[in-house]
Amino acid sequence: MGAKIKKGDLVQVITGTKQDKGGDKGKQGKVLKVFTETNRVLVEGINRVTKHTKVGQSQRGTKTGGIEQVEAPIHVSNVALVDPETKKPTRVGFRVETVEKDGVAKTVRVRYSKATGKDI
Repeated sequence: MGAKIKKGDLVQVITGTKQDKGGDKGKQGKVLKVFTETNRVLVEGINRVTKHTKVGQSQRGTKTGGIEQVEAPIHVSNVALVDPETKKPTRVGFRVETVEKDGVAKTVRVRYSKATGKDI
């Protein structure tokens, strides 16, 4: 089964607190990782949380750890794929096409934008 959102896709947050109130709604970012077992995605620059890590030293003596900002996973239902042409969020559909390569017909599932009908 093909996934509607994959690693490397540009997505937009469609739910949550608005940006003027400190939230992420309306922000766009690239998908860094997809967690299929929990239906969550890790999006670049979205859902940043403060993480406290134990302070230590590396081999060269530089300090590591402290307080850092990292991205946390967000549920896949809270993001929508961005159409490459219109730069707006769109729903994703699948179309089965037959492709002929070296004289052999093969069926391929293709993702397409429901708004424009173009392939993604």
